[in-house]
Amino acid sequence: MPAFFSLLIGIPPLDWYSNNILYPKEDREQKILLYACRNCDHQEVADNNCVYRNEIHHSVGERTQVLQDVAADPTLPRTKSVRCAVCGHPEAVFFQATSRGEEGMTLFFVCCNPSCGYRWRD
Repeated sequence: MPAFFSLLIGIPPLDWYSNNILYPKEDREQKILLYACRNCDHQEVADNNCVYRNEIHHSVGERTQVLQDVAADPTLPRTKSVRCAVCGHPEAVFFQATSRGEEGMTLFFVCCNPSCGYRWRD
């Protein structure tokens, strides 16, 4: 089975001669990525330069908890030039992040009042 097929179905590529896993290896002279067996001299040219991809999918509950914890984060910038529309608290934490369905960055504010936690976009 070629290395590219193994990656498509989610298993590491295998050396069919010795039945061992092929590991990514860089060929600096040719500037290509290879899959090489650690037990023999077998090597295959990688069809895809992506060796590992970590995709994190958060549930809605996890995202809500993260935003509530943001107000207590001392590393984030704070402003007193905005007021919370819900409780009127004069301080908010702000940060930039991508918004669902939009390209680019959006400025988010989170109320610093521990009993409120209201969040809005600019």
